[in-house]
Amino acid sequence: MNGQWKDPDTTPPTVTVIEPNFLSTREESKPDALRATWLGHACYYVEFPGGLRVLFDPVFEDRCSPFTFLGPKRYTPMPCKIEDLPIVDVVLISHSHYDHLSHPTVVALHKAHPKAHFLVGLGLKKWFNECGIHNVTEMDWWEDVDLKMNRESGEKRLSDASEITTPSTKTPKAQSGNEITARISCLPCQHTSARTAFDKGHTLWASWSVRSGGKSVWFGGDTGYRSVPELPKGTDDYGPEFANLPVCPAFKQIGELRGPFDLGLIPIGAYDPRHIMSPMHANPYDSVEIFQATKCKRAMGIHWGTWVLTPEDVLEPPVLLRQALKKKGIAETGVFDVCDIGESREF
Repeated sequence: MNGQWKDPDTTPPTVTVIEPNFLSTREESKPDALRATWLGHACYYVEFPGGLRVLFDPVFEDRCSPFTFLGPKRYTPMPCKIEDLPIVDVVLISHSHYDHLSHPTVVALHKAHPKAHFLVGLGLKKWFNECGIHNVTEMDWWEDVDLKMNRESGEKRLSDASEITTPSTKTPKAQSGNEITARISCLPCQHTSARTAFDKGHTLWASWSVRSGGKSVWFGGDTGYRSVPELPKGTDDYGPEFANLPVCPAFKQIGELRGPFDLGLIPIGAYDPRHIMSPMHANPYDSVEIFQATKCKRAMGIHWGTWVLTPEDVLEPPVLLRQALKKKGIAETGVFDVCDIGESREF
């Protein structure tokens, strides 16, 4: 409304997109390596040692919108189709915004992988049931479930394992025989939810952790970190004069009660204007703070490179990420990285 919005240039080339190379069977998993593939925006496909396959925040549509003809449109193509995913055991949904939860996608996933189990925040189970999906578990912050799955049939059992005051940091090892085990935790973040103009905050937003086969992942989904007032352009809001700005304490708690993690999937994009977006979306400087607070050993940047949601340049998040890492004395590559859409990394 004040005329300061600028449409970032999405003219190719922007983010490189390659065809993913998934492990076609559980037996191809390395016994000591976690394999993670970025499918654009916040969607990651993670192949755990021992065979578990987890999909985070899948959206396979052209637009993140309730409409097929209106709303943010991809400026980088989808790297694959749902049918290209060889195995999907668990689908984790961070919250109900359209760039993280898509009705056509979840319906298609359920059709292609009918034994996939969806884990969602409080209040979202009803929405999934109305989509015809009943393999869904609704969870609150700090709740844990233990999953046991038959390797061949894909049949699953989930049991409550919540220990709010006791750290659940034990990472289940790959089981011998025909059983796969995992511990999945619903954890806090700083965001909100909505599907319409009338249901803001009606369902829970969350981050998630998964431990299986001796490896662990924390998925930030979509989150802010602190609240920054409107400042002159170019101001370093991490300067000493802003040290008293409030930060969300949940990430330190996550690190203490559920960390450390082998891999963090941490949002780095959609952060301008800073005074409006900071309570909802982390910028790369916030992302590095979250990385350290949650005790992630390594991390990959998510929530960028796919749709224009805010006016910063589309290739700016990785540049600022390197600057933020350098400022904290962390190596600019090899610790907290970005990759091509469709690329797989091992951890």
